[in-house]
Amino acid sequence: MEDYSMYKPTNFLYTQEILSKYRSGGYHPVSLGDTLHNGQYTIRHKLGWGGFSTYLIFAQDRRNNRRVSVKIMTADSGADSRELFSLRDITTHAKGDTASRYIVQLLDEFQHQGPNGIHQCLVFELLGFCIDQVLSEHHDEEESLEPNVILRMCEQLLEAVAFIYEAGYCHGDISCRNIAFKCDEVAQLLEKEFFEVIGNPETVELVRNDGQPLPEGMPSELTKAATWDTWIDEDDEDLRIIDFGEAFKQGSEPVKIAQPGPLRVPETIFEDKFDYRLDLWRTGIMIYSFIFEAHPFHYLGGDDTLAETMIGFVEDLPTEWEPRFEQLLLNARRKVEDFKGKLSGHALGLKGYLLPSFMPRHNLTLYSSSSRSRCKI
Repeated sequence: MEDYSMYKPTNFLYTQEILSKYRSGGYHPVSLGDTLHNGQYTIRHKLGWGGFSTYLIFAQDRRNNRRVSVKIMTADSGADSRELFSLRDITTHAKGDTASRYIVQLLDEFQHQGPNGIHQCLVFELLGFCIDQVLSEHHDEEESLEPNVILRMCEQLLEAVAFIYEAGYCHGDISCRNIAFKCDEVAQLLEKEFFEVIGNPETVELVRNDGQPLPEGMPSELTKAATWDTWIDEDDEDLRIIDFGEAFKQGSEPVKIAQPGPLRVPETIFEDKFDYRLDLWRTGIMIYSFIFEAHPFHYLGGDDTLAETMIGFVEDLPTEWEPRFEQLLLNARRKVEDFKGKLSGHALGLKGYLLPSFMPRHNLTLYSSSSRSRCKI
């Protein structure tokens, strides 16, 4: 855990980005009102942060009179990021394909020299809530997305995944955090109304307790990320797949790929390898999540329990994977016979901490409008 005892206390120290990331090769420190790219982009708000970028920031593009988001990469992530290379290449395959509109639009890219190094900056269209936030809010309010909205989301996601495949790529990290809604209507609002939707910027000065100046490369202030408190446009806005940082060309799969536990594909459990079909598995999980506002599989820290949730819910385990699964059970000091006794028909076993027994199995096939892709759940 970070030690913030040297700074004057504020909640922002614990709810915003990790300060240790501000170092040589790390995050670029920004403040509201700063400009980038020879004054073209003025920073107006903070949209979020991640492991490979300081902020996804909201900025005003003065040259083109539009609102955009700017992703500032860490200096040590390299000038030619995988995301930039992949988006450039995928864009060349658009050629008027309507499905390409469901891929985030790269508007500009440049490099910025800062105290922590040279940072690659990617400029995108301004986007609204990600799916993860929308589903979380609906769950908290005990509401569900309307069926017509779910079907539209599924169709657009399938179209986007089919387009990425036809471009010769795999996104590699399809998740509810990497699918966002457009915000065309909000982006056209007057400034006062715009900030009423995303939330006014809140900043706190970063000050040392001993009165000494901050080290070079540290931000002078901490900014709370936009909350989008009154954004309710998921019924009207289209989807965008974002964050191509894990994307790869088909046939050029990386040795390893980052995977959250509940989203792991079975091939990486039983064969230690994967290909473009990783996107198909993850897309199926997303569609399930759109409907039930939960993942179909639960990861409790062990591959044996994750695999157990898959067996029976999807289909029987392929014969060639059985020895590997038995080894997983033995490594976890579990008996194969005990496992077999827990499954009956399509029951999910593991009792209390798996999917509720009342969760229905659906037989719904969703087709894209171009009939190029489908997903059965």
